[in-house]
Amino acid sequence: MADTPSYDVVIIGGGPGGYNAGIRAGQLGLKAAVVEMRATLGGTCLNVGCMPSKALLHASELFAAAGSEFAELGIDVSPKLNLPQMMKQKGESVGALTKGIEFLFKKNKVDWIKGAGKISGPGQVEVTSENGTVTTLAAKDIVIATGSEPSPLAGVEVDQKRVVDSTGALSLSEVPGHLVVIGAGIIGLELGSVWRRLGAKVTVVEFLDRITPGMDAEMAKAFQRSLTKQGIAFKLSSKVTGAKTTKTGVSLTYEPVAGGPAETLDADYVLLAIGRRPFTDNLGLENVGIERDKRGFIPTDHWKTSAEGVWAIGDVTLGPMLAHKAEEEAVACIETLAGKAGHVSYGLIPSVIYTSPEVAWVGKTEEELKADGRAYKVGKFPFSANSRAKINHETEGFAKVLADAVTDEVLGAHLIGPNVSEMIGEYCVAMEFRAASEDVARTCHPHPTRSEALRQAAMGVEGWTMQA
Repeated sequence: MADTPSYDVVIIGGGPGGYNAGIRAGQLGLKAAVVEMRATLGGTCLNVGCMPSKALLHASELFAAAGSEFAELGIDVSPKLNLPQMMKQKGESVGALTKGIEFLFKKNKVDWIKGAGKISGPGQVEVTSENGTVTTLAAKDIVIATGSEPSPLAGVEVDQKRVVDSTGALSLSEVPGHLVVIGAGIIGLELGSVWRRLGAKVTVVEFLDRITPGMDAEMAKAFQRSLTKQGIAFKLSSKVTGAKTTKTGVSLTYEPVAGGPAETLDADYVLLAIGRRPFTDNLGLENVGIERDKRGFIPTDHWKTSAEGVWAIGDVTLGPMLAHKAEEEAVACIETLAGKAGHVSYGLIPSVIYTSPEVAWVGKTEEELKADGRAYKVGKFPFSANSRAKINHETEGFAKVLADAVTDEVLGAHLIGPNVSEMIGEYCVAMEFRAASEDVARTCHPHPTRSEALRQAAMGVEGWTMQA
């Protein structure tokens, strides 16, 4: 065992959780290694998730704006889609980001061990390289950060040709004539909106009777109205029963959840986007006595698993499957195992849907507050009354603030409108400090900016909103 490389911490997985854990460990002076089987660091988020999807969302928004909105501003153009170039710039952007992580690894003296990692015993990680070479690493602590993968659906086989998951939907070689999306969650709606803007007919089939489960119901209704206006069709309360593929398309069958005759949709492509499941197979958990729950998640207590010296963060644990949640847990976990005070405010993890308009929220929904029996007040302000939004011809949506009826503490913030992903952080900070809605209402915001809508919504809690 003298030849076995030894580390203070070995992290299995090089996504947002894993690479942030490695970098933080290096910053704290720990000898760290990150085991990653992809050819590049960054995990799903950087390679086939968050980042490439945002590249296509941005490009497709500009394409749609050039075709339908520029003329109103006095800019006459006739845009022509160059899909290969759009895909090329997406790849170049992703490549620059993954190289940036490699640079940070070198800067903080973090080793990248290429291969598939598996716990072979207490304090031991076995790494199998692409050519089959096996290396064993010794570690005082092991952090599992292997992320998640798309959830399958019985009767719908993903071939990445005609039936694709989120990875395949980011790299289609043509604009579909008709794209059917299975699932009205964040991933399906973001990617469906990309291809709708580029010219596809898009139909979304959802098992539930609403879109975006977990979102405040009022926001979800407004969001669905907006997407419908953009040309996306919805078939809610519908159960997909099968998908038959040919060389040129897919025949998708579905039936009402409540019962009734089956119907068929003919599509050029089908995107399966019903959620994600933890990537916890073949990790050797049984070698250290860790048992997963029935959905494959690893139970933890402050990121500690049931095995001494083994930790788990990110999508393999319970909670929202979000890159920024994994990043927060990465830092807190490493700081804790290093003897510091790691902490994550789980009630203040924001969610964002990067469609157009964007949707962003943090904290409690009205439905949750009602279920808890908590008295609350509501303040709202429409972007149609916001000066900057008016000037920019981007008036769709509104800001909504929920505050305790007695203490005025902000309990939740919900935004739908232009660039709200960049604004929700204000309420994250306010809520971290347990601010009252009056604190936000009496904080001066620059004029004219869209962010004034956040202040006006807070003013609305006590009824002194000032319409523009």
